[in-house]
Amino acid sequence: MIIDYKDVEDLNRYKIMSDTVVPRPIAWIVTEDDGVINAAPFSYFIPISSNPATLIVSIGQKEPGVPKDTLANILKHKKATICFVNKNNVEEVKQSALALEKSESEVEKFEIDVQKVLEDYPAMISSSQTALFCELYDTVKIPGKTTPLILEIKKQFIEDNRIDEKSHVYVDNVGRCGAYFKAMVDL
Repeated sequence: MIIDYKDVEDLNRYKIMSDTVVPRPIAWIVTEDDGVINAAPFSYFIPISSNPATLIVSIGQKEPGVPKDTLANILKHKKATICFVNKNNVEEVKQSALALEKSESEVEKFEIDVQKVLEDYPAMISSSQTALFCELYDTVKIPGKTTPLILEIKKQFIEDNRIDEKSHVYVDNVGRCGAYFKAMVDL
């Protein structure tokens, strides 16, 4: 079967792509605006370079012409903290996927514990074994309803004893395998 993407509507194209490019890590992207901590789950991101250390995340709209809070906050403040989901906080990430008003915080509504690790960046999810502290590097202009952002990783938190002397990292990240979640260690 050959699928011609020009003949597939946006939602179905997204489903086909996201169910094919797997596994992908699931992480909260934590941003802040006017004292409201936004913690939104994403799986549509991937590293693109190690020098400079960058990744790309594609963020859509709440409704036509209205960016998701994460996108608006990154464009305004130029910073984000990416906190990877592990097998111990999967239920919290599922809850935080619900759409909230910009003035509402997933952290408060779902009682997700956060900690301020670096003063210049949004808080991180306390139960994350690793987190990336990022700054906006660039925005990619493409037609459509999503905005790809290139984020530069400036610093990384890794729980003690999860990185060895050869810089190999051992975390229990959860990934997206099509429509399902799977612990990366089980793959």
